Amino acid sequence: TSKPMVLFLGPWSVGKSSMINYLLGLDDTPYQLYTGAEPTTSEFTVIMHGPKLKTIEGIVMAADSSRSFSPLEKFGQNFLEKLIGIEVPHKLLERVTFVDTPGIIENRKQQERGYPFNDVCQWFIDRADLIFVVFDPTKLDVGLELEMLFRQLKGRESQIRIILNKADSLATQELMRVYGALFWSLAPLINVTEPPRVYVSSFWPHEYHPDTHKELFLKEEISLLEDLNQVIENRMENKIAFIRQHAIRVRIHALLVDRYLQTYKDKMTFFSDGELVFRDIVEDPDKFFIFKSILAKTNVSKFDLPNREAYKDFFGINPITSFKLLSQQCSYMGGCFLEKIEKAITRELPDLLGSIGLGKKP
Repeated sequence: TSKPMVLFLGPWSVGKSSMINYLLGLDDTPYQLYTGAEPTTSEFTVIMHGPKLKTIEGIVMAADSSRSFSPLEKFGQNFLEKLIGIEVPHKLLERVTFVDTPGIIENRKQQERGYPFNDVCQWFIDRADLIFVVFDPTKLDVGLELEMLFRQLKGRESQIRIILNKADSLATQELMRVYGALFWSLAPLINVTEPPRVYVSSFWPHEYHPDTHKELFLKEEISLLEDLNQVIENRMENKIAFIRQHAIRVRIHALLVDRYLQTYKDKMTFFSDGELVFRDIVEDPDKFFIFKSILAKTNVSKFDLPNREAYKDFFGINPITSFKLLSQQCSYMGGCFLEKIEKAITRELPDLLGSIGLGKKP
């Protein structure tokens, strides 16, 4: 039942908050988000619909289970102090929720923020239906923090839109150079055959500068609003696609844990030290063909395989002996877990998507 979420990311002072003010018509009203030339947004701000203007503290948002932000409690009290909710009685917010994020400052370390910035971004990225990555002509350089952010966006390319904001501050020839420089900076970070859609305009309520491409900028704004509307319309399809994507990840994880467990059982003898045997497997899974055997025996893509280092931490918390083999998790009446999830991925969820596409009520 949650609304689609639109996430705004990018370097500091590129106009993310101004863009939200503009899209919602909040400029020169008591509701407007604070903007300026210096890094102004230090909080994650969630702008949602409400009957009257109201500010909600992060601690309250996390405690209210009906708002779907309660999982954010895991990032600690320091983060909740940097989370703020604003309810605004606006028509667009009846159908969508906006999230404004602190600007990326390349020379600032995560620790200085006092909470795990990248982990929090990942939480919002995983739940966003549309992700606007905003740049302006003066901030096209890609540093470590921005590079890390694009690494986190891997697999979400279809939801990313690049915004080249403040475009009317440049003459035509300069704008073409900046547009080219933006693609040149981002090309190594987005490894897809089809680049994300780039919107070039100035998203604020002021008149465009004279002698700039006013018609182009206006068309780009209209195009962006149509894109946003499309995402709202496709909300149900996006949710089912997200569930299917998550199911694929769960299936791969189950297959990997099963493979680790099977290898452990094969290597154990009466005289073996179980801890040493398993440490050997976890330290060098390639020696035992753990990941390669998954690729060879199943239809898993090598690009979907998780980071093998993550499994050291995973098994540090979850001992291998606490798992059963997948083949043992089958019953005459209930069937097999793995078969159920495969059926959902290959048949049930695509059928559900198809029924929505045909306009039927699923």
